[in-house]
Amino acid sequence: MEVSKLLAVLALFLLSLITKIFKLRKHPNLHHLPPGTTGWPIVGETFEFRRRSIEGSISRFIQDRMLKYDSRVFKTSLIGNLIAVFCGPAGNKFLFSNENKNVQVWWPSSVRKLLRQSLVNKVGDEAKLTKKLLLSFLNAEALRNFVPKMDTVAQQHIKTHWEGKEQVLVYTIIQRYTFDLACSLFLSIEDSQVPNLYSTFDEFLKGIITFSINLPGTKFHRAMKAANAITKEIKLIIKKRKVDLEEKRVSPTQDLLSNLLVTSDTNGRFLTEMEISDNILMLLFAGHDTSRSVLSSVIKYLGQLPEVYEHVLKEQLEISQGKEEGKLLQWEDVQKMKYTWNVVSEALRLFPPVRGGYREAIEDFTYADYNIPKGWKLLWYSGSSHEDPTLFPNPETFDPSRFEGEGPPPFSYVPFGGGPRMCLGQEFARLEILVFMHNIVKRFEWDLVFPDEKFKYDPMLEPEKGLPIRLQPSPYTQ
Repeated sequence: MEVSKLLAVLALFLLSLITKIFKLRKHPNLHHLPPGTTGWPIVGETFEFRRRSIEGSISRFIQDRMLKYDSRVFKTSLIGNLIAVFCGPAGNKFLFSNENKNVQVWWPSSVRKLLRQSLVNKVGDEAKLTKKLLLSFLNAEALRNFVPKMDTVAQQHIKTHWEGKEQVLVYTIIQRYTFDLACSLFLSIEDSQVPNLYSTFDEFLKGIITFSINLPGTKFHRAMKAANAITKEIKLIIKKRKVDLEEKRVSPTQDLLSNLLVTSDTNGRFLTEMEISDNILMLLFAGHDTSRSVLSSVIKYLGQLPEVYEHVLKEQLEISQGKEEGKLLQWEDVQKMKYTWNVVSEALRLFPPVRGGYREAIEDFTYADYNIPKGWKLLWYSGSSHEDPTLFPNPETFDPSRFEGEGPPPFSYVPFGGGPRMCLGQEFARLEILVFMHNIVKRFEWDLVFPDEKFKYDPMLEPEKGLPIRLQPSPYTQ
């Protein structure tokens, strides 16, 4: 009986995909489409795209098609959707500048089902109101007051998980820092208080971009179970926090949760418990997984390039020497970390944690002389500009000086996206990364166990072997 139910669910899923693709193919405006191939029926080029991601050569998938079809835009089919891939600064500019005009944000079904009532699934005015609420906590002015707390979390993490170790697995261990910091600033909890949050996030992540077939044994099914478990824990925290706020045991501004519970939008509407829990789930996911990917790639490059490490160390020591002993970092200290941020920016150019984002055509329009039908999905890909030698000479070379002065041309450097849907956690990520770099380079020098270790996307950027490094205490350890 159970097998027949599973087969019925699978059949309905395939039928819905076939129906959707058939409707898009029957669209009346299907002449002069972007060149390309849609691959196999239903699955399209999904498996080739996935294989390239796992191999760490996803750029080849895009670049091969740019050369074969058109360097401005080409078509493909991924996860059951017809997709036009927009390339280069012109493609980025068009998609970022036409939000709610020709296009609107879109994500694969798996993302939409896992992140439910979060900002990911909101469009138009509703998206603007939700984003404004979240930014009331995540903007630079609000976050500047949390820099000392970030410094405390970073120091405690290094003392607990790095000091006294001869070797560490960076990608695994650094998640403890980014996750603990996100839990602390968003929910005012320590990981030890809610162990299920930490232990289930990897299952959630592995199923976030896949076919949304909710059958036992699939990645998506495991991700749904993880999302439900995490949401259950967050809802318990929300209920307790409401009581604490009513009885004035906690501050309305102590963290993101309190901020969302006491703040209404411009129409006087408060987010529901489900909206709050789904948005916190989204931010916990984005706020720690993307940053651990960035920090892993930065540590890799500092281990490979001693001259870059020395320059970063020099900048951080100058900041420390200008402070009273024992004083925590402040906002003003972070603003002095200009070279360190250039290093992070160059790592983001070469290895952004997420390679791009999706949109949907909400009306027929023309781009680069091709027709884009309403309903088609659209993809922008950062590598089409990040790896362009006309924009970044010798693009494979790690060169932080690219970000001095005016920096790269507009719409060529897009690790955080752009336009109204630009990553709202950009400032949070900048602070947590720089605070960690300040503390780690002063305490350690390191060598890479596998100097040629590759990075892959599964679906986030991660090192194939977890990036093991050998640690040596720095002579500047304080």
